[in-house]
Amino acid sequence: MFQKKLMAMNHVRSVRSILISTNEAIGVAYQRTFATGKAKKGKGGASADGPKESSLSKEVKASTVVGGNILKEGADPKILPDSEYPDWLWHLLDKRPALSELRRKEIDTLPYEDLKRYVKLDNRVRIKENNSLKAKN
Repeated sequence: MFQKKLMAMNHVRSVRSILISTNEAIGVAYQRTFATGKAKKGKGGASADGPKESSLSKEVKASTVVGGNILKEGADPKILPDSEYPDWLWHLLDKRPALSELRRKEIDTLPYEDLKRYVKLDNRVRIKENNSLKAKN
């Protein structure tokens, strides 16, 4: 009986050592390595990873939307004068009031756009509060 226990314990130890060495081998196999050699230099002595000079002239860059063409065929669109664009385009980057500012004002006097923003932001805050209360329970 004692001999069977001893054999079983030796078997367990050998299996553990195999598992440990396998895990170490897997860890080494999946270890990420990086190249440490010097960067190769192309013509003119510039680094291969450095920024490349554009082959477009300044006039072309100033008159076209470079990279604006999303189709396989065709050319990049030309930049039009400001009068050719719609008025709403110039207000896209205007700063809009935060919820705290909107709460300080009277709701009856808010313009329609600010009222819509107030309702949207207030609903968002209430939903987050309800979700946090449900998560705690």
